[in-house]
Parts: sequence; C-alpha cells; structure tokens
Amino acid sequence: MNVHAPALADAHLPDEQTSAFARDAVGDLSQHPKRLSPKYFYDQTGSELFESITRLPEYYPTRTELGILRDRGSEIAAIIPKGAALIEFGAGSTTKVRLLLEKCAFAAYVPVDISGDFIKAQAETLRHDFPGLAVYPVAADFTAPFALPDAIGSMPKVGFFPGSTIGNFEPHEASRFLRSAHDILGRGAQMIIGADLEKDERVLYDAYNDAAGVTARFNLNVLVRINRELGGNFDVSAFVHRAIYNRERHRIEMHLISKKPQTVRMLGTSFSFRPGESIHTENSYKYSIERFAALARGSGWQVRESWTDPKGMFSVHALVAE
Repeated sequence: MNVHAPALADAHLPDEQTSAFARDAVGDLSQHPKRLSPKYFYDQTGSELFESITRLPEYYPTRTELGILRDRGSEIAAIIPKGAALIEFGAGSTTKVRLLLEKCAFAAYVPVDISGDFIKAQAETLRHDFPGLAVYPVAADFTAPFALPDAIGSMPKVGFFPGSTIGNFEPHEASRFLRSAHDILGRGAQMIIGADLEKDERVLYDAYNDAAGVTARFNLNVLVRINRELGGNFDVSAFVHRAIYNRERHRIEMHLISKKPQTVRMLGTSFSFRPGESIHTENSYKYSIERFAALARGSGWQVRESWTDPKGMFSVHALVAE
C-alpha cells in the first residue's frame, strides 16, 4: 500500500472529486480484470487505518525510512544548499518532513496535496513550530503539472517524495512522475525520494497480510466508501483481502476476492462477479538499488547518493535533475 498516506479526505468531497471517483470506479470495474484506483483508499476511515498500519509490527517501511532519515540526516543536509525551498509531493503527516526541516537550513517549505484544507492546517502548525520558515501550501494533484509559488522562484529547489509512494506507480507512470517533477523543479534541482527494496518474500507477505487484519480492513474500506458516496450496494462481507508477491514483476499486489457469484449495482450500472474473481486495488513495486537508479536516469535524474538501513530493507536516494 501507499506508505506515504495522502491527507485525510473531507467528509464531503467537492463535486469535481466526487465526479472523478464515480467516473473512475465505473470505468475500472467495467474492465477485465476488474480494478480500483488506490488513490480512493483515503477517506477519513482509510487514512486512519493506514496510520494504524504504519505502527504494525509486521509493517517495516515507515519506521525503517524514518530511521534512515534520522541516522543519515547530517549527510543529507550536507548536500542541500542553504536557503533552498523544500517541495513535498503529496504532503501528508509531517513526521518525516520535520526530520529534514530540523537538519537542513531551508528557507521555505511547499507542501503539495489535493486536499487544500488539510495542508493549510499543516502549514499553520509548521509556521508555529518553525518560525523562521516560510510555508506556501499548494492545493494540486502532485502527479500532474502545477505551478510553484512565485515567492520561491529564485531559491534552489529540493523535492521530497518519501514513503516509497513511487512504488505504487506502474514503471511508466513512475517515469512520467519523475519527468514531471523534473520539469516543475527545474534543471539542477535535487530530489530526496524513498524506495522500498526487494527482500525475503515472507517479510513482504507478512507486511501486507498482518495478523491483526488491519490491512484487510483498509483494503475493504474502498467498497464501504463506494456504498456511501456513490450509492453502491456491495456486500463487503462477500469479499476477502488478499496480498501476493508477483516475483516476475517485483511487486506486491493487493486484491479483493469475491467469495461467491454476485451482482453489484452502482450508479445505474451492474457488475457481475464469479466466485474467486478479483478486484485489483493496488501494486507496490519493490526495487533494487540498480533498478531504481536506472529508472531515475531514464527520467532525467542522476543518483547523487543512496542510503539504506543496516538490513537493506529500504532506501533513500538523493537525485539531481540533469
């Protein structure tokens, strides 16, 4: 799952977001095989469940990345110019960004997230805690082009994309995102980015099939959200969570499996399910250091430094835009 959770969604989505959810859900469930976009995991309940996932004993990514940022913070700070602007793509919890703000002499912070109310609240908290820091929240979809604030125009730019959110993109989507970030930040900019690494398959399986069933509730909650916001009639108890590791594609796949033959209606459209049929809800790609470096090079970036934890579970990279 996305290890850098988006901001908590508003209880009532703006019309344009509701329309996008409806359009995507109908289109995705009409495909063969069926799918749903993981970006719709994160309503209020989904975001709270994700925060619970990050604290599970089986779920290593969040605490491991935090450990790297703490342990290597001085090395990261040494390569970042003083007075730079830090632009966080998909700003969520401030835990990780605070580690950088405490170590590095940033002049400005630009949190970018589609939930404008959330990032405005986060901005106020950070202004209070870092009184010398200029904070300019931007409400935008970070996967699409957006304009940076004029106030940071002359500052060196440093992007921040933690949590291995890059792993939730298909490889071509990851490349497109990195190229877009390159264009937004500009030549010579830097990017600090987290990427989960390949490892023992049992560790991966346990991380996405936790004993307490929190990840299962997180996955199933997207059906609850469809019922509530789009008038669906999913019987949530008729689906079961399953996460598997696809060795050939180097990715964890999350699925919702139909337990029985059933027909579901949503927005005037019917969707039939066979027993055992899957709704594919998310991928989480796992990289080697070499494959991630190749992805970066092919997208206009060079890897300046790479750091891992002592067990080689997770990686953080400093990229430079060519």
